[in-house]
Amino acid sequence: MNDWLLLGLVTMAMFVIFAAAWAWGKSLHNYSLVDACWAFGIGLSGLVFTIFGTGDLSKRTAAAGLAVFWGGRLGHHLQKRIRKHHPKEDSRYTELRKTWNDRQFLGFFEVQALSVILLAMPYFLVSRDSSPWGIWESIGIAVALIGIIGETLSDHQMSKFKAANPDPKAVCKTGLWRYSRHPNYFFEMVIWIGIFLFACGSAYGWVTAYAPAAITFLLLKVTGIPPTEASAVNRKGTAYLEYQRTTSPFIPLPPKE
Repeated sequence: MNDWLLLGLVTMAMFVIFAAAWAWGKSLHNYSLVDACWAFGIGLSGLVFTIFGTGDLSKRTAAAGLAVFWGGRLGHHLQKRIRKHHPKEDSRYTELRKTWNDRQFLGFFEVQALSVILLAMPYFLVSRDSSPWGIWESIGIAVALIGIIGETLSDHQMSKFKAANPDPKAVCKTGLWRYSRHPNYFFEMVIWIGIFLFACGSAYGWVTAYAPAAITFLLLKVTGIPPTEASAVNRKGTAYLEYQRTTSPFIPLPPKE
């Protein structure tokens, strides 16, 4: 299949899938599911690109593994959280409901579909490149695996803490959470740096530097730390304020005295 035809078909498929997800969220009166769809969408797009691409088989195979493992793990984690809290909607979307109607939410879902394609472009460029495996691929996959392991461990430690501490005001300070208030976000950034480095071994792969930059910006300034911290302060009060004082917000560092 022609590479550019493949890109066009996957793009159209994502717009259709996210429109269907919007309709499902509308019927459930819970638009939180867009988060899980976003993760699954990137993983699925990356997988399709690498399966039907025409590039080097070893690179496509490794990229497919990254896409499936990252998208599948994060998507599964997010959908579990969404199902656990349903019918309660994520506070971000509850706030948006105050000013947005359903048609505006449809536009938001379609923007997410576009972001899926843009963020899956490293996989597309790898899938159509015939150059052999090189140093960029080795470094990239090593960095991405470090990020996946760190993010998985962070999520596991937080889930274990919540299971053992039902008090909503309790603050997790164990494991990686002792050194960063958001180790899961930090390792998410590391994963995307790894994916970008992997793509750098392919023609024009360097163009996808926007992917880790965009993810980092969103985590630090938009959908990551700001709403999460505001919600934590509101729920946990002074205990979380003290945690903010002593613990790095993003990069894992030794805690302050």
